[in-house]
Amino acid sequence: MDHLSRLKRFERTLDEKGLDGFAVTHPANLRYLCGYTGSNGLLLFLAGRRVLFTDGRYTQQAREEVEGARRVIAKGPLLNDAAKLIGKLTSPTVGFEADHTAVAAAEQMRDLVSRRRTWKPTSGLIMRQRMLKDADELRTVADAVELGAAVYGEALKAVRPGVRESEVAGKLEYAARQAGADGMSFETIVAAGKRSALPHGRASSQPIPRSGFVVVDSGVILRGYCSDMTRTLHMGHVSRDGRRWYKAVLEAQLAGIAAVAPGKTAAEVDRAARQVLQKAGLDRYFTHSTGHGVGLEIHEPPRIAKAQAQRLEPGMVITIEPGIYVPGKCGIRIEDMVVVTTSGCRVLTPVTKELIEL
Repeated sequence: MDHLSRLKRFERTLDEKGLDGFAVTHPANLRYLCGYTGSNGLLLFLAGRRVLFTDGRYTQQAREEVEGARRVIAKGPLLNDAAKLIGKLTSPTVGFEADHTAVAAAEQMRDLVSRRRTWKPTSGLIMRQRMLKDADELRTVADAVELGAAVYGEALKAVRPGVRESEVAGKLEYAARQAGADGMSFETIVAAGKRSALPHGRASSQPIPRSGFVVVDSGVILRGYCSDMTRTLHMGHVSRDGRRWYKAVLEAQLAGIAAVAPGKTAAEVDRAARQVLQKAGLDRYFTHSTGHGVGLEIHEPPRIAKAQAQRLEPGMVITIEPGIYVPGKCGIRIEDMVVVTTSGCRVLTPVTKELIEL
């Protein structure tokens, strides 16, 4: 990953915003900007310098990982050491990540410097940069999607009547670790029968019934980047209504994908998927947004939902995942990851979306 280019690009953002410095503490942003993956870190931009503060537990790790910044092993709280550097300047305005900073930490920041030095809360400055994935990131995301798709096959083999949902999830997660995943993007969802009507039905001890839909939603982390995929299977023969509902969700998902293009708003993509379900009389059962960004975190901007004015740009990676959830009966969701290109989009998820009856 080209961390130096990312650091320089962010410094240009600070200049545009009139900030003399910036304090980064959110782990995903630290990894993105300088490669650091420890649990305790503060990256300070100040007067043309970049300094990564951490503690003694991460001396060797910081030496191996951090690029483009001087490393300082603090003896006490990281903010104290950062404040000493800030205090050497006459009247700096230093930004911080308000959306990732607790109120107590923000108050501590202000207490550590004099009134002539200003902490300025900001929101989304780094995230706006992270939304547009570079070539290295896109390759890594694609590899994560491929790995997630490969281990989904283990879940498919495990789904049988009487097998607990948690056992299916466990086999999928074990296969992911064996295949080299850093971990799972989120707690695996396996929701069968009536439980499939729960949009976030985490795998439970319930056995899979002989008949009904089974929603499997999983993702892996590979070299720090997440994948996300949902497929819906059916145990036994699908009823006429079940087949019609599945067809409507699939058509909604394909319509959402077809709407993805540079210049389109997130709301337009959401509308394209939602309108299909509306025509089928199922829109009242679609209770969440159509998708979200994916990268170093499983949920990133842009959010693909109603009233979202964010325009899509090449390099964005998003999910398209409409679904319906009929209380007391069933749920159906189909989800792919796609990357926005200069002319439209490219679907990354390589798994069939045909309705599988087991």
